[in-house]
Amino acid sequence: MISVDIVDPPAFSPGYDHALAAALAALGADVRLVTSEFAHGELPEPRGYQRELFFYRRARGRPGSRARALSKLASHGADMRRYRREARAVVHFQWLTVPRADLRHLPDRPLVLTIHDPLERTSLKAPLRAAAFAKLDAFIVHSEYARERVVAQHGLDAERVHVIRHGALEVAATAGQLPPELPETQLPVVLCFGLLRPYKGIDLLVNAWQQVSGAELWIVGRPMMPVDGLMRRAPQGVRFVPRYVSAAEEAALYARADIAVLPYERSDRFGFSGVLATALGAGRAIVLSDAGGLAEVAQLGAARSFSAGDEDALAAALRELIDDEQARARLGEQAARVAREVFSWEAAAAATLAVYEQISG
Repeated sequence: MISVDIVDPPAFSPGYDHALAAALAALGADVRLVTSEFAHGELPEPRGYQRELFFYRRARGRPGSRARALSKLASHGADMRRYRREARAVVHFQWLTVPRADLRHLPDRPLVLTIHDPLERTSLKAPLRAAAFAKLDAFIVHSEYARERVVAQHGLDAERVHVIRHGALEVAATAGQLPPELPETQLPVVLCFGLLRPYKGIDLLVNAWQQVSGAELWIVGRPMMPVDGLMRRAPQGVRFVPRYVSAAEEAALYARADIAVLPYERSDRFGFSGVLATALGAGRAIVLSDAGGLAEVAQLGAARSFSAGDEDALAAALRELIDDEQARARLGEQAARVAREVFSWEAAAAATLAVYEQISG
């Protein structure tokens, strides 16, 4: 039996961490999820694995505040050194909080790093090169596009970079009430869900909606960018819920939505998307840009794609599906099938176990 630590110090991806840990445990692995408190909602109950809230136990400040971020950063180095002493047989990092420092202080164990997103989100420094990753034995990404970008950006040996599909994420089993900010409607609903960031094309979507009628657009998620101007100039039928929503509210949103839209800009960031994984798991009709690895989902027939940044093409794709209920149903059925057959957690866990076995020798 392989013993593994799944390590996510900042709890950036609690849904993904839980699903992977549970799927690995179901295949017989002894799994510990080493993470920190998630301040924006309840964590799912561990299923077959152990969860330890190891990092940032003494963090202070309001969730999401600068004070809390600085408090966590101040304790990070000590927590990483403490973890280094307690690491298990295989260590699989999901996120590095301070990549340049963390890469110098990794445990002396077989090591895997999943690169969900660029390790550093600033262009002020040269990209980390292969020497910085010398202690790592393997890397996991979620698309062929991400593999190409990671190899090119960091100069990594391509044979050490494994493409393993991001499993489709499930929403809560029982849907709650829709967020109270949203009025009841009989019209088709287009849902844009997740953290609101500049590269997610929210402004493009709002502009494109001026060419759409006969539906409502719901934009839901915590703003990581100014949205007041967008909210003021949004055309009729656009509703904002600019906050985190509960798991029950999320389930209600996906149950009500007719179309999920991901209008992301073209960027090196996109190996995949947790929002897309959720839309697949919910079996929704999906409209997405062809940015990065998102296009690979459209190539499987599980989404309708448009050229990133093309406002008219986005509006046309939305109008076509809004006007054709049967087309929406077919696309949603295909998304659900691909979620089961291509983006299954059992397949992801089996492929991940194979990587662990390879590096454990």
